[in-house]
Amino acid sequence: MTARPRVAVLDYGSGNVHSAVRAVEAAGAEAALTADPARIEAADGLLVPGVGAFAAVMEGLAAVDGPRIIRERHAAGRPVLGICVGMQVLFSAGTEHGVRTPGIGLWDGEVGPLRAPVVPHMGWSRVQVPAGSRMFAGTADAHFYFVHSYAAVQGPSTGLTTTAVHGDRFAAAVEDGTTWAAQFHPEKSSEAGARLLRNWIAELTRATGPAAAPAGPSLPNITAPESKDTA
Repeated sequence: MTARPRVAVLDYGSGNVHSAVRAVEAAGAEAALTADPARIEAADGLLVPGVGAFAAVMEGLAAVDGPRIIRERHAAGRPVLGICVGMQVLFSAGTEHGVRTPGIGLWDGEVGPLRAPVVPHMGWSRVQVPAGSRMFAGTADAHFYFVHSYAAVQGPSTGLTTTAVHGDRFAAAVEDGTTWAAQFHPEKSSEAGARLLRNWIAELTRATGPAAAPAGPSLPNITAPESKDTA
């Protein structure tokens, strides 16, 4: 029997992470919520969750040496997946309530308030996926679940940027080598989100395990209850 890939879900005090752990396990990996550097180093993939304020997430990450861990994995080409504010902090900085906080700085560009008639953006939105995306394989025309008041209006100059529209067009996801990130919540996005997580798990085993899943048919539009998380 082929061993399942191991995913470390970075534990730095962010709320609502257990749904991400369960979703990763359902996608075919072993998942552990941890801040232990040895366990993170041994993991095939690192998932960086994030809920709440940019500055608070950066403070929590700094307390567990998260910025260094993330930068080193990115530089070494070891898979990372950031979700919601876990995506936002990968940019150079974020500004909330007029306060600018430096981010981890993997990517150029900054996070700021969404300019839209209704904020937060809470609900299901369709994303525009660039050609060549492995992250969104098999999810053409699908909708994903967003809960946020801030976003990067432009994606980084490296990699592939998937966009969505809520007032402004903004970066809904980024694929930069083995570092992937989503402004939406895959773990709350029903089958579309589950497929995306399976695509990521396939990336963890691409070199030594089963091949990545084929694209398959497009997924239908999906509706679901709203969440109260914000980012």
